[in-house]
Amino acid sequence: MENKYKNISNFDQLLEVEHGKIGSKKRNEFDERTQMFIISQMLKQARKEANLTQEQLAEKTGTKKSYISKLENAKGNIQLSTLIRIFEQGLNRRIGLTFL
Repeated sequence: MENKYKNISNFDQLLEVEHGKIGSKKRNEFDERTQMFIISQMLKQARKEANLTQEQLAEKTGTKKSYISKLENAKGNIQLSTLIRIFEQGLNRRIGLTFL
C-alpha cells in the first residue's frame, strides 16, 4: 500500500487524498462530475420507470434525443430550468434541492 494511504481511516480522508481538500479546484471538479453522474443515473432510472424512450422524453420536454442521451451519459451540461422541465413536465416528478 502506498504511503499516502497509510493514515486514512474514513472515506472523507480518502477523497481528500485523491481529489484534494473541499474548495480546491481539483475537488470542485471531482464533486461536479460526481453530481452530474448522480443526476444522469436518476434521469435514466426515472425515464425507464415512466416507460419512455429518450426520443419520447425529448418530445415531451422540447429537447432533442441527443441531449437526453448526453445527460444520461453524464456528458452534457444542464441548466436548472431544463432539469426541472425534464423531471416535472416529462417525467411527472418533483425536484427538491438541498444546499450544503
